[in-house]
Amino acid sequence: MKLLHTADWHIGQNFFGYDRKEEHIFFLNWLKDQVRETQADVLLVSGDVFDSPNPSAESQKIYYKFLHQVSLANSHLQIVIVAGNHDSAGRLEAPSPLLEEMNVSIKGIVKRTPEGEIDYNNLLVPLKKNGITEAWCIAVPYLRQGDYPPSETYSKGVAAMYAALYDELVKVKEPAHPVIAMGHLQATGSELSDNDRSERTIIGGLECISPEIFDKQDIVYTALGHLHKAQRVSGRENVRYAGSPLPMSFAEKNYKQGVNLLELNNGKLENIERIEFIPPVKLLSLPKEPKSLSEVLDELELLPDGEITLQSPYLEIKVSITEPEPSMRHQIEESLKGKSVRLTRIAAITTRRERESQIMTYEELQAVNPLEMAQEVFRSRYDNEMPEEMAKLLQSVIREVQS
Repeated sequence: MKLLHTADWHIGQNFFGYDRKEEHIFFLNWLKDQVRETQADVLLVSGDVFDSPNPSAESQKIYYKFLHQVSLANSHLQIVIVAGNHDSAGRLEAPSPLLEEMNVSIKGIVKRTPEGEIDYNNLLVPLKKNGITEAWCIAVPYLRQGDYPPSETYSKGVAAMYAALYDELVKVKEPAHPVIAMGHLQATGSELSDNDRSERTIIGGLECISPEIFDKQDIVYTALGHLHKAQRVSGRENVRYAGSPLPMSFAEKNYKQGVNLLELNNGKLENIERIEFIPPVKLLSLPKEPKSLSEVLDELELLPDGEITLQSPYLEIKVSITEPEPSMRHQIEESLKGKSVRLTRIAAITTRRERESQIMTYEELQAVNPLEMAQEVFRSRYDNEMPEEMAKLLQSVIREVQS
């Protein structure tokens, strides 16, 4: 049995105002080709299908069209999808009755029995080849408070959830059947990008989950989503993040995108292969290290000329400044005219030194010279002295206000 593991598509992401629709279509067409070429039996999608819980009609069309086309072209294919923290669990799972006809299982909501107990069996999916169960999948969506058994902490609750699911699975599966675990979470020992760090803050700084919860003998592979960098977790070959197919920020521009191909044979994980995907649009950061505006403008002149297209690179510019540059953006935009790049942002980098704070009384504050205060703020922000011409202009304004 062959399985493809992917995650964190983030369909509908807006990249500094640019629509990435064509990039996502390009990836999903590539993924369809991989399913066909590898003759995969199962496609695992570990959460964050969409970038927003309220995806646009266009984003949903891209998603459902992919599911229809890949299922139509590969009648034997089984697809298992779990919801991520960016997805609306209910919205993602709503069309399940229709998608099940295409052999697509979606797990977004942690359902409960009429007695109020967690319905563990709903998250257990048999993986079949030629109609015969060859393995099992513990398909766990992103867990929110109240989804897992009562516990002191989030991490203990998630661990208890997987333990209970495994115990339920052992009751129904054949001893020789291997188990694939799925999850959308942050595992201890994983490496975060700047984008992942900001996301962790957004969801409340939840605790990391120990990969030891996946160390059951029957669990041959754990297919994780949530972190955008493809990686092994804590040195475990069989606990992996697939990574996002497109870089979600400039912090991710050097990541290697792709999917993981697994081969199961006689109840064992025989091989894991990384299949690389090359995104259709590059991310450029110029210069490599922040430089002065004049040096940056010289580098921009070396960019290739041409029309801006949907394949034109996204450009981030880093400028080192020692004083305000009011015309900086205008100069950069003028320099980029006729260049085949799409400007996303200009990062003005200043060197700041830590300065000792002062406690002042009200009387002392009244005695402070406004110009001296402004010069101190300037030194703090730009690590440089205020230009004489600026100081003169500011002093003239201060005199006018005082008079």
